[in-house]
Amino acid sequence: MKRVVITGAGTINALGHNVAQTLEAMREGRCGIGALEMRDVDRLAVKIGAQVKGFDPEGLFNRQQMSLFDRFTQFTLIAAREAISQAGLEFSDELSARSGVVLGNSGGGMTTLDDNYRTVYEDGKNRVHPFVVPKLMNNAAASHVSMEFNLKGPSFTVASACASSNHAMSTAFQMVHGGLAPVMITGGSESMLCFGGVKAWEGLRVMSKDACRPFSANRNGMVQGEGAGIFVFEEYEHAKARGAEILAEVAGFAMTSDASDIVMPSKRGAARAISGAMADAKIAPDTVGYINAHGTGTAANDKTECAAVADVFGQHANNLMISSTKSMHGHLIGGTGAVELLACIMALKDGVIAPTINYEEPDPECALDVVPNEAREAKVDVALSNAFAFGGLNAVLALRSV
Repeated sequence: MKRVVITGAGTINALGHNVAQTLEAMREGRCGIGALEMRDVDRLAVKIGAQVKGFDPEGLFNRQQMSLFDRFTQFTLIAAREAISQAGLEFSDELSARSGVVLGNSGGGMTTLDDNYRTVYEDGKNRVHPFVVPKLMNNAAASHVSMEFNLKGPSFTVASACASSNHAMSTAFQMVHGGLAPVMITGGSESMLCFGGVKAWEGLRVMSKDACRPFSANRNGMVQGEGAGIFVFEEYEHAKARGAEILAEVAGFAMTSDASDIVMPSKRGAARAISGAMADAKIAPDTVGYINAHGTGTAANDKTECAAVADVFGQHANNLMISSTKSMHGHLIGGTGAVELLACIMALKDGVIAPTINYEEPDPECALDVVPNEAREAKVDVALSNAFAFGGLNAVLALRSV
């Protein structure tokens, strides 16, 4: 089996338009959540979100591309360009034939869907643009990444709600680990911050109207975000032979299903995923220094996750640092695990632990070190990234420093 390392990272999200800006914001504990800027915002009960602002797609894509790229695809390509540029890879010949793309996404081209529903139902028009379907399909971003970078190996999209990115990255890891591909481009993206997207989520009654406060006793719900996180997963010997900079090693993963409820999380399912990832990576629990939590800011999720961590780690749970960066960049649904992986890389490579901001009141049911409000310097050799999705779908990645 092959060792798998990360040799490139790219992102665009509410904290920054690239990795450097995003990590700087995480170090500063800066919040990317603010007032939503969109059509019909006055009709929404929830008027906040972590939007990507100051973003001009017309300066990055030509006219033909703009007619084909939904916002989530635009985000994906921007992040992929950064990641592949950092990795210093060009795909041709056998490398092109064997390398591929596995991305996570939940909503597909939600902005395209929203715009065209308006065209048909509100404006009363009987025709829509012929590219609506290829623009809104969930695999659009993966397909366009494969075309732009000449990736002819396995390429597809994974949709498992909030665990989509972690499932995608775990699948990409498995492909490189098993020798199916030397390089996989992976991660995820999402752009649900349109009127229809926010209105649908309002119906669940899990959304905060003022702030995301994971693990804080006065939390009142999640806040949506948007953006993308893309990575280059590469066979270690391949990366070493070409002198690539290695950001971290992907050591293992686990996926579980609660098989119990469509929206309520299960402590047992989460705990099995956490312990399974460590077992796959052959990592002892007492070597884990940091966990990037799913930490949505809802009571059910936060309490269940903390209970699962306490069960798995026992006394070592008191020595762990566990933070939710969703407090800063919001919940990107299908893209969230990818942006959160950046915080794990920062912990392993730079020794900086991203904080859980907006933490105001201790919750006895979340009595762990949640790195409240301020980033912390600490040496970390092993980190976990948790994702627990609606439908009871869990995916945990284990990373270590190299």
